[in-house]
Amino acid sequence: MSVHSSGSGLAARLVLEKPKAHGFLHIARHGGGPSAIYVVTYHRLDLDGVQPKPALAEGAHALIELLERIGVDFRLKEVRGALEDILRLGSANIPDLWLSDEEMLEKGLVEG
Repeated sequence: MSVHSSGSGLAARLVLEKPKAHGFLHIARHGGGPSAIYVVTYHRLDLDGVQPKPALAEGAHALIELLERIGVDFRLKEVRGALEDILRLGSANIPDLWLSDEEMLEKGLVEG
């Protein structure tokens, strides 16, 4: 296989990949116990005019399911720390979440 053919394959893959925006999730808890409501908002750092659309989760189990659907990695120390802060302080940020425009729309995190 020649170097030229593998290089062109890499270029084709790069063209197909969607650009991802750098942002973070802000999670705020309203209420306490099993009836707590969590408001999850994705904030883009590039500020290109896309309006965030808060997602609601009713209860801790629904919050975990929402975060899994978004693609949050629970193995990261920052994520576990943020979840502890939400329980202790009522809100927290999950940093360094990269999503494409399509992923943000698909997950319901921005206005269509």
